[in-house]
Amino acid sequence: MNIPKNTICLWYDKDAEEAAHFYASVFPDSEIEAVHSAPTDFPGGKKDDVLTVHFTVLGLPCLGLNGGDTFKQSEAFSFQVATDDQAETDRYWDAIVGNGGQESDCGWCKDKWGVSWQITPRVLSEAMNSTDPGVSERAFTAMMTMQKIDVATIEQAIADN
Repeated sequence: MNIPKNTICLWYDKDAEEAAHFYASVFPDSEIEAVHSAPTDFPGGKKDDVLTVHFTVLGLPCLGLNGGDTFKQSEAFSFQVATDDQAETDRYWDAIVGNGGQESDCGWCKDKWGVSWQITPRVLSEAMNSTDPGVSERAFTAMMTMQKIDVATIEQAIADN
């Protein structure tokens, strides 16, 4: 296994392998690369329990660490996934929320392990980065009323003058 120079480490109570399998089943360019067991007992686990899982999510290298319940996930870290259309937005959102996750506002949701995700259509990001302040303001105002982003509503807001 080639260890990347920089890897995101995600702390799980005990479900890193389950989470990695879920991510690999939902997102393209995602896979489990290695699963390692603990060589001895450790806080939160026993010898031979799964300790770490090396995986990728959309090509991004990650390490899932089963560290027990000492630390919790927070919105301070999130995966931001750029989507091309409503179908892709729906597919990712519905997979995360439908697998025990939780909806939040403005395109954010959490998976059942507490990891935060921003499912963000490119049309929204492009509008927010527009040099036309009217476009970014209208897109932002529309987004603030949503949980899952509705591409058609964002496109309409951008077109309104």
